[in-house]
Amino acid sequence: MSWWVLVVSGVLEAVWATALGRSEGFTRLLPSVVFGVAIVASMGGLAYAMRELPVGTAYAVWVGVGASLTVAWAMATGEEPVSLVRVLLILGLVGCVVGLKLVH
Repeated sequence: MSWWVLVVSGVLEAVWATALGRSEGFTRLLPSVVFGVAIVASMGGLAYAMRELPVGTAYAVWVGVGASLTVAWAMATGEEPVSLVRVLLILGLVGCVVGLKLVH
């Protein structure tokens, strides 16, 4: 259960990071509200997962999931350039997250 909560929390990290960028310094209401809700839920899930998982592993997975999804979303929406090297590096990051689960 902790692993599922951790992955969902990582997804929520991508949500709050994207919302933060779109909030324009908290001057836009909807992205600011999405940011607030997502960050609280994301941190809560991370804290829950850390009850059973080691801190280093949980944090690395949380950041890896969040960072890879944030970049993937930005590339999919055209906010960041897409290149083979960038895609391969993101896949490498995802591979490292999967590896942490496999060796746990």
